[in-house]
Amino acid sequence: MHVVFAAGGTAGHLEPALTTADLLVQRDPTTAVSFVGGSRGLEGELVTARGYPLVATTAQPFPRRLSASAVAFPFLTIEGVWKAAAHLREVSADVVVGFGGYAAVPGYAAAWLTRTPLVIHEANSRAGFANVLGAKWTKNVASVHPGVLAHARPMGLPLRPSVAQLNVAEQRSVARGMWDLPEQGPVVLIFGGSQGARHLNEVIAGSIQALTDARVSVLHAVGRNNLLPDPHPNYRPVAYIDQMDRAYAAADLVVCRSGAMTCAELTAVGVPAIYVPLPIGNGEQAGNSRPIVDAGGGLQVADEAVTSEWLTTTALTLVQDEGRLRTMASAARSLGDRDAGEAMVRWIGDVVEQRRKGR
Repeated sequence: MHVVFAAGGTAGHLEPALTTADLLVQRDPTTAVSFVGGSRGLEGELVTARGYPLVATTAQPFPRRLSASAVAFPFLTIEGVWKAAAHLREVSADVVVGFGGYAAVPGYAAAWLTRTPLVIHEANSRAGFANVLGAKWTKNVASVHPGVLAHARPMGLPLRPSVAQLNVAEQRSVARGMWDLPEQGPVVLIFGGSQGARHLNEVIAGSIQALTDARVSVLHAVGRNNLLPDPHPNYRPVAYIDQMDRAYAAADLVVCRSGAMTCAELTAVGVPAIYVPLPIGNGEQAGNSRPIVDAGGGLQVADEAVTSEWLTTTALTLVQDEGRLRTMASAARSLGDRDAGEAMVRWIGDVVEQRRKGR
């Protein structure tokens, strides 16, 4: 079986694709995997680092205004589709799998052009352009949130095994030791995605002293492109956390954005959070965390409403109430799906099997 993933652009679109690829190969080492993506996203770094071949096309984001790139867009898209189609034919692809993002469009179109089965997964509460388009070409559609795409089956987001299999209680002591955090007392984990969140960083800078004075420890991922603050007792600023499972295990409370992957991971491991949705896009982040908040697994606040005073008061109120934190953790965990990766792998196998029977 040869599976081609149409993915790229952001880590949110690439990580579930890479996780699914790894699980497919683990289940059957004879499975061949390749990726079709763009030339300007993270795929050039992430895909090749995992050992998978990448066919980089001329995929471009959909232009929002008239410009030179808007004029070039249809020509570059057609070129990308033909390159992707050539790859599908070359490897005799059995299926194309995508998780959205502009870089997936050439792969989706190539699947339709070559009559290769197409499997699409939508993780966000509102579907992006690529998945809305791709869903018109296939009946094999899944989504985390109901009603996002027509005829979509419910399916959680595939999670990396380190998170899906995490036992928070067993890993807590080791995890806190990684960042020299005290074994006893509350820990607040703060992060804004792989690039950080500048506004969150500014708000948190005004809260750190009050939090640490109250004997609350803070692990803060500021983002690789942002200035790293000076550490001080009970405050551990880092540029990036590459072992998020350990960070989750160390934390009693998280302050974060509401990306689909973040929401899926926090519910899988059962960590309460204060969600601050990214205030751009089509509102999908606010929708991602809304079910968790409605179930009692977290709080949600608009980006413009977050102040240092609000964050300090709210975080202290939560971490000083262990009973409430346990209740929130249980509510979050009730929405988690640790087995979504295996379900995705079985589904892909079923689609390929159906195609072979139909030949």
